[in-house]
Amino acid sequence: MAVSIVEDDPGVADSLQFLLQAMGHDVSVYPDAETFMAATRPREDDVVIVDLGLPGRSGAEAIRWLLEFDQPPRVICISGQAQKIIDESLRGLSSMQVLRKPLSGDRIASMI
Repeated sequence: MAVSIVEDDPGVADSLQFLLQAMGHDVSVYPDAETFMAATRPREDDVVIVDLGLPGRSGAEAIRWLLEFDQPPRVICISGQAQKIIDESLRGLSSMQVLRKPLSGDRIASMI
């Protein structure tokens, strides 16, 4: 299983990459939705971790793009934003996994 991390904060991205590689996953990191969407098309058995508050195209746009695939990957949304903003951004998306920042390594590991 490959894991893609779409996160603009280098500290968060590095921490997630280190944790997931230590768990044995193949990890790719992208600083924004545009780079991610141009570079890859994840498979059904992959996991994509998307920060909701990305510069440029929002994390919500990237999530919607992923969920339009015939066989979408598993998507985990991460955010440090207020719950109201998270709810508004993800309106209409059913059963979205959301992790609030600061992130817990144990919580990430249990979701992957």
